[in-house]
Amino acid sequence: MNRMEMKTEILRAEGDAIAKAAELLRKGELVALPTETVYGIAADARNGEAVAKIFVAKGRPQDNPLIVHVTGPEMLPGLVSEVPERAQLLMAAFCPGPLTIIMPRGPEVAAECCAGLDTVGIRMPSHPVARAVIEQSGCAFAAPSANLSGKPSPTNAQDVFTDMNGRLPLILDGGECDVGVESTVISVVGEKPTLFRPGHITLEDLERALGEEVEVSKAILEKLPEGAVVRSPGMKYKHYAPKADVTLLDGTFEQFKAYVEAHMDQNPSCLCFTGEAEKLGVPCVEYGREGDGADQAKHIFRSLRALDEQGDGIVYARCPKKDGLSMAVYNRLIRAAAFRVIAL
Repeated sequence: MNRMEMKTEILRAEGDAIAKAAELLRKGELVALPTETVYGIAADARNGEAVAKIFVAKGRPQDNPLIVHVTGPEMLPGLVSEVPERAQLLMAAFCPGPLTIIMPRGPEVAAECCAGLDTVGIRMPSHPVARAVIEQSGCAFAAPSANLSGKPSPTNAQDVFTDMNGRLPLILDGGECDVGVESTVISVVGEKPTLFRPGHITLEDLERALGEEVEVSKAILEKLPEGAVVRSPGMKYKHYAPKADVTLLDGTFEQFKAYVEAHMDQNPSCLCFTGEAEKLGVPCVEYGREGDGADQAKHIFRSLRALDEQGDGIVYARCPKKDGLSMAVYNRLIRAAAFRVIAL
């Protein structure tokens, strides 16, 4: 059967459905499931053929590494070749939780997970469904977000179904995700710890736990040079993007409103903060309270998908802050906007 003609079931993430998901993973099939960050597409991380199916389902480039999910440190032997001291400090502080730690790769990880790198990203999700599937299957699973490559990540089962219907056999429905943006990614390989993707666990959190400065990869807030090696998921040029052309406008609400009014001939829509839509006089989607990184993170991907549901063409977006948890939101938005930012 053609993979794209597969019947995709959505089942509530409980008892029999979790057992079915575990069995599918053991058989080398894909399962979409909730984590505390976003929904992911899981495959047995030790089974290269299974992992390869993820790239087909997503239409994802092979040079984009995948994160391996485990329940705890007891599952690391074979998946990593060593657990550096910094990794131990970070696991003690934040795991299980929305943190991915890049460590030296072990011999049992399928090469397909690592995009030719000698490292592997390891995460210990806190979501009870993800943990139950790992425990019942006995599989560490590789899992990127459960969207078509380049589209906004899904935070509920229906958004997964929109992208993945016919591409995998089972979606476990565990309701809305709590965090809303993918895990923070930090590398502990090399001389200095380096943040590669911001998330719910902030740069400041990491530095406190490690007791030292953490370098911030330039790719978080800037475009990667052509042909650069991608060390972490989420570093690509255009990513998390709706069909609309999004431009970030960096300034006050008054400046934003004036800019939108000056460009009414484009029939624009706006991605704005809570309570601003009624003041703008154009179709709007609100993505969270101004200055509240956690609220924005929880809603940003659903809001980007809502732009597509409205059929918007030109979208002007309010710019979040660039520090703390807001850094994660800014990082996703500049990619959704293909790095179009106008300073007002």
